[in-house]
Amino acid sequence: MGNVGTSAAEFLLDELRHLRLSMKLNQDDFGKLINYSGSHVSAVEIGTRPPKEDYLTAVDKRFNTGGLFMRMLKRVIESDSAPPWLRKVINVEQQATFLRWFELAWVPGLLQTDAYARAIFAADGRLSAEEVETRVAARMKRQERLSGDTPPQLVAVLDEAVLHRAVGGSAVMREQLFHLVRLNEARRRTRIHVVPSNVGAYPGLGGPFIIATLPGRDEVVFLDNRLQGQMVERPDDVAEVRDHWEDTLAEALTLSQSTELLSKVAKTWI
Repeated sequence: MGNVGTSAAEFLLDELRHLRLSMKLNQDDFGKLINYSGSHVSAVEIGTRPPKEDYLTAVDKRFNTGGLFMRMLKRVIESDSAPPWLRKVINVEQQATFLRWFELAWVPGLLQTDAYARAIFAADGRLSAEEVETRVAARMKRQERLSGDTPPQLVAVLDEAVLHRAVGGSAVMREQLFHLVRLNEARRRTRIHVVPSNVGAYPGLGGPFIIATLPGRDEVVFLDNRLQGQMVERPDDVAEVRDHWEDTLAEALTLSQSTELLSKVAKTWI
């Protein structure tokens, strides 16, 4: 996964925006010239919809670029190690004003320490040591979004099993859980809640998800799996996942209770 600010995917989106602006076209007018809607153009430019071959071919043909954007797409595929669906998550993550994040297996990427992230990436035996470090650096770079001038509100809900899974060993887990404690105690724009193990079955067990609220209040959902994450935009589907979120959050401990549990479990990792 390359650096979010300089990845081939980000460069491609920047150049598409630059082309449109250099022609003094708004998104609707640009879309008409390539037979796409203005909303489609907008979604491509902010990264919530991938710029596919037919879209880029239409841009190249209409603006006589000599196939520039198709060549750039090839470079994206070759250079960006993150799968396309994950790059979409990152793009939305950087734009979002509010993130609701539920995880069953591990701490959300935006909240991971570098040692915890390294342990997760290193568990993939297909990655070289250099690739692991590249991905860790990229993940830490993503986290700058939370400490910037206009950080999103982030509410994360974790299954208690996450606190007891020995990712990287005792020292790594202790550091990671105390990191979550400090985030909760800072009481800025990030809150972490825990669903305790004594709850039993609850809606979140169906799998992890992220609900991202974008500028303008539009919402998109990401459903995560190993091979192909799914971005959901249809309002009825988003509403269904939001209902799952509310039901899951209702089972979680309060902020103070969650912080107490995080601290208690952290002290057991010795």
